[in-house]
Amino acid sequence: MERMKSNGGGHVNSAFDSNFGDPPIYEETEFSDNEHRTVRPSVMSAFGHDTLDRVPNINFYRNAGSVSGHRAVRPSLQELHDVFQKNGAISVPETVTDDGEGSEGIPSDDLESAAPIDVTKEAVKFGWIRGVLVRCMLNIWGVMLFIRLSWVFGQAGWGLGIVVIALSCVVTTVTGLSMSAICTNGVVRGGGAYYLISRSLGPEFGGSIGLIFAFANAVAVAMYVVGFAETVVDLLKEYAHLMVDEMNDIRIIGCITVVLLLGISVAGMEWEAKAQIVLLVILLVAIVNVFVGTAIPATEDKKSKGFFGYNTKLFMENFTPNFRDGETFFSVFAIFFPAATGILAGANISGDLRMSLQKSTFLTFAHTHMLSVKLQDAQAAIPKGTLLAILITGVTYLGVALCVSGTVVRDATGNRTDLVTSGMPCTGSSVVACEFGYNFTSCETEPCKFGLMNNFQVMTMVSGFGPLITAGTFSATLSSALASLVSAPKVFQALCKDNIYKALHFFAKGHGKNNEPIRGYILTFVISVAFILIGDLNTIAPIISNFFLASYALINFSCFHASYAKSPGWRPAYKFYNMWLSLLGALLCCVVMFVINWWAALLTYGIEILLYIYVTVKKPDVNWGSSTQAVTFVSAVSNALSLSGVEDHVKNFRPQILVLTGSARARPALLDLAHSLTKNYGLCLSCDVLVGPRSEILPEMNSGVEKNQLWLHKNKRKAFFAAVACDNFREGAETLLQASGLGRMKPNTLMIGFKRNWRAAETKAVQSYVGILHDAFDFEYGTVVLRMNQGLDMSHLVEEEEEMLKAAKEQQALDNEMMPNGGRTKGLFRKSRHSSQQVLTTRVSVCGPPPPQVARMNEKLVEASGQFKKKQPKGTIDVWWMFDDGGLTLLLPYILTTRKKWKDCKLRIFIAGQPGRTEIDKEEMRTLLHKFRIKSSDITVINDIHIKPRNDNIKKLEDMIEPFRLHEGSKARDQAAGIQKEYPWKITDAELSSFEEKTHLQVRLNELLQEHSKSANLIVLSLPIARKGSISDFLYMAWLDLLTRDLPSTLLIRGNHKSVLTFYS
Repeated sequence: MERMKSNGGGHVNSAFDSNFGDPPIYEETEFSDNEHRTVRPSVMSAFGHDTLDRVPNINFYRNAGSVSGHRAVRPSLQELHDVFQKNGAISVPETVTDDGEGSEGIPSDDLESAAPIDVTKEAVKFGWIRGVLVRCMLNIWGVMLFIRLSWVFGQAGWGLGIVVIALSCVVTTVTGLSMSAICTNGVVRGGGAYYLISRSLGPEFGGSIGLIFAFANAVAVAMYVVGFAETVVDLLKEYAHLMVDEMNDIRIIGCITVVLLLGISVAGMEWEAKAQIVLLVILLVAIVNVFVGTAIPATEDKKSKGFFGYNTKLFMENFTPNFRDGETFFSVFAIFFPAATGILAGANISGDLRMSLQKSTFLTFAHTHMLSVKLQDAQAAIPKGTLLAILITGVTYLGVALCVSGTVVRDATGNRTDLVTSGMPCTGSSVVACEFGYNFTSCETEPCKFGLMNNFQVMTMVSGFGPLITAGTFSATLSSALASLVSAPKVFQALCKDNIYKALHFFAKGHGKNNEPIRGYILTFVISVAFILIGDLNTIAPIISNFFLASYALINFSCFHASYAKSPGWRPAYKFYNMWLSLLGALLCCVVMFVINWWAALLTYGIEILLYIYVTVKKPDVNWGSSTQAVTFVSAVSNALSLSGVEDHVKNFRPQILVLTGSARARPALLDLAHSLTKNYGLCLSCDVLVGPRSEILPEMNSGVEKNQLWLHKNKRKAFFAAVACDNFREGAETLLQASGLGRMKPNTLMIGFKRNWRAAETKAVQSYVGILHDAFDFEYGTVVLRMNQGLDMSHLVEEEEEMLKAAKEQQALDNEMMPNGGRTKGLFRKSRHSSQQVLTTRVSVCGPPPPQVARMNEKLVEASGQFKKKQPKGTIDVWWMFDDGGLTLLLPYILTTRKKWKDCKLRIFIAGQPGRTEIDKEEMRTLLHKFRIKSSDITVINDIHIKPRNDNIKKLEDMIEPFRLHEGSKARDQAAGIQKEYPWKITDAELSSFEEKTHLQVRLNELLQEHSKSANLIVLSLPIARKGSISDFLYMAWLDLLTRDLPSTLLIRGNHKSVLTFYS
């Protein structure tokens, strides 16, 4: 929805009809984050009545900062669903902060969220012909067309030569189809192959191939420049004007050339585009010149150099291969294949292609011929231009090669006197030459300088006008070099902007109206000069073949992967692709890589894997909706469904913990211990129950879920976060216990902190807490209760910290807003500053320094909250396995000892025994542990557990429960009945008498724990069970309190009495 037109102008909602009167005005609403936003007005829509609903509009689907229109925000579900109240209630803003964060904190990185174009800067953009078709053709018609194509067909013959070209075209065509599908599945930004792969497969693949692809383009500059330098040196040799020698002259000329090309590139895309058009015209004339030249009758000089015009026998002689100097089909293919690598030239500058604008006026470009009625965008330009370029260049390569193969022999001396004479044998590789009266037999014994195999300037000789071929060679090599010199920095800049490799962010900065990557140009220049110094075209070409093939393989795999994931978001406009064809193309690229050069292929993939691992470990903060995410989701659903069809087995039992933490940060010790038990191997759910009126707590819950999950991820807690809103705490916990999980991936263990303030808490709160434990037993959950002397709840400290951070951010934002503008008045500045300081002072006063005693308690709480984050010192985990609960009480501490942080802790087992059977009980437990394959450092049998506890401890018990006793024995029957009816939760004398032994047992156990386990790192103890309807909630809380009082961190555990341990294989 467009914003309403105001005094300052702006967009008018087309659905609003002024004839129906002004819309109702709503007051400004204050949000929880203290931001004031104007509430959205309702309008008279196309439906003819007053409504907030909006008709579908493209502006609702844009990202913030869209270049082709303003982003609008549709009414939220809450805005439409909440009670309609004028002047106050509906509080959804017209605009909201964009939720698509990129790696740099900017709106998500695609074309629609790029910075809006400043029309006055006249940024240069290209249509599909100039931007893609011309650029791809110039890049494909590179150094190979005039310098190596004749040599390739001389070595392989035109039979295998056609296979070389066809195989190259198959690879590039399949890749072009895959690229077309990816390009048309959404708006395409700059970055070429890197952008396509990263947005499809994710930053791990994109980041690794991005560096390789940018490097390959930089090396390609060297290859094309060396090809140009070879042609110049051949001319210098012809006129005997070499500066030093052939190799060093190639290096000198190559370095000078790349400096000039760098100057053109740095001048900007407009100058580079002009140069490309001039080079294309020259190149087309040169290609036509070759075809014309082959039809002109051969002169004596040309015949001596191996050109005899079209001849069937000559054509058939050149059909078969004649590999020399250790060359093979695949080595020849490796040298030719870079000629086909220009298909990404258009995609590499995808950020500079024209965009479709949804505005009433078009953008004004620097030149009127760049205007068109229908502007083209990268989605339409890349498929059309790339595939047409592959077709045109493939036909051209084939036509030129066949024409040369039908007119030129493989070997020739260039000597006019080498004629056929009687009595002299005429054999060798060019038997057909004998029929034309020339004897080139000497080429068998000594090197010859002419013919397909020996002369790289065959095209110049064959042509109608030689200098045009030289000009065409210059044009082909320089245009390809120029395209690669532009592509490499553009791809590298796109990679650096995403900040995947933070060390390379220096190269992300652009300059000028087209955001030219000057720093990237300089880096590309340095790399290309380094490879130019090699000076040998045949050495450089195979190096980049593998890099380009790796890029093509991943583009094909990206298309296959996205199709395989069957994500609803995969809707390419280009339909002429097939997922299996893309997979075949990816495999073909991989095979060709190893066939060309196996060690170079291994090196390429080795580098890619290392970069992939680096990016995976660093985990860049980006989310591009990749197909990897889609496939992960599909695999997760599939695996969850497959698990549902398999019954649980005791050998595969693992604790899957539902831990009631509140917010993820509220009880860190509880979460850390649960995480230690489930880390990477089990399910951990951090859960929060929000109590209160639904209308008040739902917004908090909805916003909190994502925030808490993000906190878990950033703090490397392998856990999920879930929250529910209910009228009371027990109902919320019950909902979580029943509904959490998916299929077999459901929690089987409840972990909760001990309620330390139970004596001061409201009765309903205690009943709710104990009720949750009863519910866990009812739902057959294993139950774990953690008690720490310092407590667990840090929510008050977290709230204070958030409040202070929020206040500091507000003041910092205000300072940033005011400081840059020196034109504002002092009074205004002072007023705003005072307002900010006042807010900050107010907040600091609210959460100011606590009293010293409270501060010390908070310090101890903070210290204790990090107890389970750090490595545990050498010590013991004391397991008091009082009751057989299926083995959970023993299994959980054993799992802890397998974790790195707990590896220095040994298990000590304590069991209850009868007097006189100590050794027997110990041996039985040792045998059981041996069968379970669980090691313990010591086994202790407690045979005096039945002894009555000390009187002073019994007195503590009586004092603890005194406020909660009914004392009906000292009252009249009617009075006692009335009190019991009014306070049914109180502890009766009958109840206390019935469970006296069990109550004393808890006191006695605490005495034994004080005696044996006071120095343990962690105590694990069997959790006593309170029978429903028999034991009151306050008596049960007294049991748990007395049992764990004044001890190290204590874990009360009760399994669901189903075996979780087995000694069978």
